[in-house]
Formats: sequence, C-alpha cells, structure tokens
Amino acid sequence: MIKTDALIIGAGPTGLFTAHQLKLIGLNCEVVDNLDKIGGQCIELYPDKPIYDIPAVPECTGEELTNNLINQLKPFDIKFHLSERVEEVKKNNENWQVKTNKGTEFSTPNIIIAGGVGSFEPRKFSPKDCEKFENKSIFYSIKDKSVFKGKTVSIFGGGDSALDWAIELSKDSKVNLIHRRDEFRGAQATVDKMNDLAKNEKINLFTKYQLKKANGQDNLESIDIEHDNKDVKNLKTDYVLGFFGLIMQLGPIANWGLNIDKKTINVDTEKFETNQKGIYAVGDICTYPGKLKLILSGFHEGALAARACFKLARPNEKYRFEFTTTSTSLLKRLGKKE
Repeated sequence: MIKTDALIIGAGPTGLFTAHQLKLIGLNCEVVDNLDKIGGQCIELYPDKPIYDIPAVPECTGEELTNNLINQLKPFDIKFHLSERVEEVKKNNENWQVKTNKGTEFSTPNIIIAGGVGSFEPRKFSPKDCEKFENKSIFYSIKDKSVFKGKTVSIFGGGDSALDWAIELSKDSKVNLIHRRDEFRGAQATVDKMNDLAKNEKINLFTKYQLKKANGQDNLESIDIEHDNKDVKNLKTDYVLGFFGLIMQLGPIANWGLNIDKKTINVDTEKFETNQKGIYAVGDICTYPGKLKLILSGFHEGALAARACFKLARPNEKYRFEFTTTSTSLLKRLGKKE
C-alpha cells in the first residue's frame, strides 16, 4: 500500500502542473495514467501541432509543452505509474483507498482527477477491412511526421486536425484530402490556405466522398472512395489518416459516485472539489459555469485544487500562502540557494 498526500489521475499538462503545485507547497503526490507515456492528449494526439494559448509562450508544440512541464518537475521526486488505470476507489475512514488494474494500491486523503476527457479513443473508419492495416498504414493520430515524407497520404476529415495535417504534410508528401461534405469545420484562415494549395495542385481535394474500401494483402495498396452520387474512385496510397474526433469514455470514473453531467464532472470554483470530499477534478474533465476548455484554465484549476489538498493532508497545520520570489522554504523545495 502506497501512502501519499495526493493521487493525481492523469499525466497530461494539467496533471503535471498540479503535481508541481502540490510539491511546491510541501505535499507528496503520485501520478497514474492509463497511457504508456507522460503528456496525455498533447503527446498522444498532437505532439507536432502548434499551441498558441500558453501565457508567455508565443508558440509551442504539444511535445515541447510536455517536455517543459517535465523539466519543471525535475527538482521533485515524483513517481509515475504509467499504463495503469484506476479501477476502484472506496472510502476508508478519512482516506480514499485506490486500486489500479495492475494491483497497485494507494491510500490518500486527496484524489485529483486530471484525466482530460477520461479514457478516449478515436472514431474509426467503418469498413472492416481497415482493421488489418491499423497502426501499419492506417492511423488516427500522428506521432512522427517524418514517416510520411515522400509518400502518398490520404487524409479524411473536415476539421482543424485534418486541415492542419493536410497543409503540413503537403510540403513533403503527395496529399489526398477527402471529406464527406463541401463545407469544412476548420478555422477560416486554414480553410483558405488549404483551398489555395488545392488550386495549385499541392493537395488533391475530394469532397462529398467517404472511404468505401481499403485494398491490399499484407500492405495497403489503394483505397476506394465513394461519392454521394455512388461514383467510386480508386486512389493509390501509402498511408491513410482519419481525423473524425474522439469517442469519450469516462470508464470506471462513472462508478465513483461523482456528480457527472454529459461525461464531465461538476465541481465548485473555490477548490474544484466534486460532490465527494477529497476528490477534485481539473482540466477538460471538469465543468462549472463559465468553464473554458483551455490548458491555461486547467493550470489555474490545478493550482487551487492543490492548495485545497493541504487541509486534508496536513489537518494539524495551517496553510500559509507564500510567494516563490521571497519564500526561503519554497526556494529550498526547488533546490535554489537563498
């Protein structure tokens, strides 16, 4: 049994910054994530995609943001339990008893759910013959764009992800962009740029088409796409990318007695505590009036939740707010000289 002041569920940006805030005020914490790597959606879904709304950082990728947050945690010894999912949460006197799918057990007065949108998986292509090519030639996210250099890539989707990657990959690859409608859901500036590339034959654009069949034995050779009018085209392609959004699943969280509204968890705006004492929710998974699903909002929520944890973790001590610029105790925790 691992005893800790706080257990964070989720190792995405919000979970990482919350861990930093907990350690900064002198609390111990451990982090559990069902992914096999640190970074959450930033690493799993858009490691190369630029992010523009982090204060004082004009632009960074999901991978760069994750690496910076990991570097921020270097002064602290934080244990990460990756490829583990919290399966069971139950109350035992003043503490929560937590058990993962790998049998790891925790005892803690505080649980902070920073699980993004919970367990998630991409919406996939409907033709069954696509399954044998998944993670070989058919992908629903991009981890290393260099794989597609000099290849023919067929991208499906009409939102920002599909458009952004069509534009990016068109620099070094032959790109087919296929969408089931005429209209695109992406930012207008991105749509305009994509249309310019299509006019200049840098992108082959097919609208009102959907994937009908993936062809090949061991390796993908071509795809058949079908128009609304039933016209079918065969496209030679090396890779297929599908960007249709995510299917959100709360998983075991749904059974923890929390006040859940449309797959998000209701919290107060003082401590970001749920209806269960000592369980908090921060980041995209929480909801409250005026909620903004921005990473910077998650940072704010995590900072306040961390301070709320102090009362339950150190009931005989009074929390005293300290500025990192002047506090000698905080500087020591950061490994800085006075």
